[in-house]
Amino acid sequence: MATTTTAPDRTRRRLLAAGRFAVLLVGAFLALVPFYSMVIGALQEERDTSLLGMLPLPGNLTLANFAGVNDSIDLAQSLLNSLIMTAGVVGCTLVLGLMVGYALSVLSFRGQGLVFALVLLVQAIPFQLLMVPLYVMVVRYFGLADSYLGMILPFAVNSVAVLIFRQYFLQIPRDVFDAARIDGASELRILLSVAVPLVRPAILTAMLVTFIGPWNEFLWPFLVTKDATMQPLAVSLANFSQANSTFQDNPMGAVLAGACVLAVPAVVLFLLFQRHFTSANLGSAVKG
Repeated sequence: MATTTTAPDRTRRRLLAAGRFAVLLVGAFLALVPFYSMVIGALQEERDTSLLGMLPLPGNLTLANFAGVNDSIDLAQSLLNSLIMTAGVVGCTLVLGLMVGYALSVLSFRGQGLVFALVLLVQAIPFQLLMVPLYVMVVRYFGLADSYLGMILPFAVNSVAVLIFRQYFLQIPRDVFDAARIDGASELRILLSVAVPLVRPAILTAMLVTFIGPWNEFLWPFLVTKDATMQPLAVSLANFSQANSTFQDNPMGAVLAGACVLAVPAVVLFLLFQRHFTSANLGSAVKG
């Protein structure tokens, strides 16, 4: 029997929808105001911290701040350093994460549970506690100061990526791997030809989750890089701010201009791939 919707029910649903929209609108406003303020501050010829300064007044807009910060720290080289570090970390994370996740979910070996427990334990240990021994090992023992490898090495294995790949591999029917073994495929061949194509959504998810960390990383590159030509943009901006840059007309505007340059790639990447955070699922990968 068909049910009819009464006027009070329709009113209640509309009020709930309006309430949800209002909450989302307030949340979006609070999230976007800092970014908007950063962009406006980067474009201002003279820094204005008043409420009126939040408005993009044509007479106070300029691109000189971007030119000023570029003259002081070489934005192109700093961006290249950030890109190389991030690409190296993401690449190592995907390769090692796939291998470890496959071993922990598909293979059977003694101590498998202990290894998985150690992966979980790493999640609970702050990176700051490991920084001193890592610095001694990477800089003093390996001699990797002022090098891309020295910046990448501590982040080469990401436990979050391992957990993502493990959960995806666990959802694949074991018969798929058994059939490949019967056909004579090695474990490496199974991983590359069978497992990896089935977990492409996980690869994209792990890449997006991993990207933002090394791209914004400051403390570790700050410790291991003293050569300005090797420093990523986050470190260069910090040095630019602390040294009371030579761009004296609007030093804060120049810092905000550099922050905009640092933020744009991450924002663009998120806008392009945001749907994959929610729509990526194993069902679409193994269907058929």
